[in-house]
Amino acid sequence: MQTLTVQVQDSFMQEFLNFVQNRQESIHIEKDYNLEHDPYFYRRQRELYRIRDEIKLGKIQMISNDDFWDDIDNFVETLVK
Repeated sequence: MQTLTVQVQDSFMQEFLNFVQNRQESIHIEKDYNLEHDPYFYRRQRELYRIRDEIKLGKIQMISNDDFWDDIDNFVETLVK
């Protein structure tokens, strides 16, 4: 089985659903709630996996949590002055 994303014009929706219903032994429709809440969910998920892999391979340098918050504190101090 393969999974596809299909975009259907509003005016064609009922006709499309009728077509699918007549072929329900071959086609299964399922609402993807990830896309309902975030239309770029899968694109962003792929990007996060790529970044994670680069971190694991040492291609991206990470800073410590303490260094990060020190940098934030220093930045905030510059805004206050």
